[in-house]
Amino acid sequence: MADPARKKIQQLDVMVSRVITETHDAVTLELFTGNEHLTYKPGHFLTIDPHQFPALERFIAYLEHIKGRKEPARAYSLASAPHENYISITVKEERYEAGKTPYPPLLSPLLVSQIPAGTRMKVTGFTGPFTLPDDIGERTDHVLHVAAGSGAVPNFSMIKHILETTDNVRQTLVYSNKTWADVIYKRSLASLTALHPQRLQVIHALTRQEEHIDPGEKIHRGRIDADLLTKAVGDTDAVEVFVCGPGVTPADKKAAKEAGTAPKPRFLESAVALLKEVGVAPEKIHTESYG
Repeated sequence: MADPARKKIQQLDVMVSRVITETHDAVTLELFTGNEHLTYKPGHFLTIDPHQFPALERFIAYLEHIKGRKEPARAYSLASAPHENYISITVKEERYEAGKTPYPPLLSPLLVSQIPAGTRMKVTGFTGPFTLPDDIGERTDHVLHVAAGSGAVPNFSMIKHILETTDNVRQTLVYSNKTWADVIYKRSLASLTALHPQRLQVIHALTRQEEHIDPGEKIHRGRIDADLLTKAVGDTDAVEVFVCGPGVTPADKKAAKEAGTAPKPRFLESAVALLKEVGVAPEKIHTESYG
C-alpha cells in the first residue's frame, strides 16, 4: 500500500523574493511560490536538484564521472512555519576539508553567494521524519530544542509554530556554535524571546568565544554538558526534546571500519547520550542529523 504522505510531494516553480544574510557563511532564501495553500509540517525539508543550474554543469560532470553515479538532489530544511505566507530555507555554505570531506561541496556555495533575489528555480517538497507532532500541546508543556549550527533550521520552524498555535507550551533552545558570529537567527531569536519572555528561552553554548558578549544574552561558554542540560530539561517526565546537528556520517563509519575502530561520536550522538544521562527517556528524544 502506498504511503499517503508521498502524495503531498510536489515539484514547485519558485522565485527567490528575498535573501537574508544570517552569518558570514549562511543565508536565508525566502521563496515565492504563488500558492497560498502549501501544506507542510514544522521540520519538513525540500530538495533542490543541482542539475538545473548551468553554472554547476562542469562540476557535476566531473563529480558524476569520478563517483560513477548521478548527483542527487540536496535537502534543505524549511526555516519558515506553516502559518507564514512564504516558504524559506536557510543554507550554510559547506567547506571542503582535505582528509575529512570526501568531495568538494557542490550546491551550497552557489546558494549562499550566487543566488540573488529574482532567481527562479525548481524545488521539490515537502517531506522528512523530523517533524513536530500535531498534538504537541497535549503531549507536553515544555519542548526542549538542542541544536548546533544549521541544525537550528528545522527547530526554528518548530519554535515559531508552537508560539503561533499553542498558549500552554514553553520552549527552551540550547544552541551550540563556535562563536557569536556563527549564530544563525540572532536577530529573530532575540525578537521572539522579547515578545514571549515566559514561553521562550534561548541559551547559546559557544565553544570558541573569547571576547565579551551582550550581557542580555544567556551564554554558556564551552560545549553542551550534563549540568547545562539538567537545568534546561527540568521535569524529565514532561519534556519532549528535538535534537538536530552534525552526526556520524557514512564516510565516518567507513573510515572507522577500515581503521578497526568505532566512529567517534559527533554532536548528535553526544547530545543524545547526555540527555539520556540526565534522565530523559529515549522515546522523548527526536533526532535529525546531517553530515
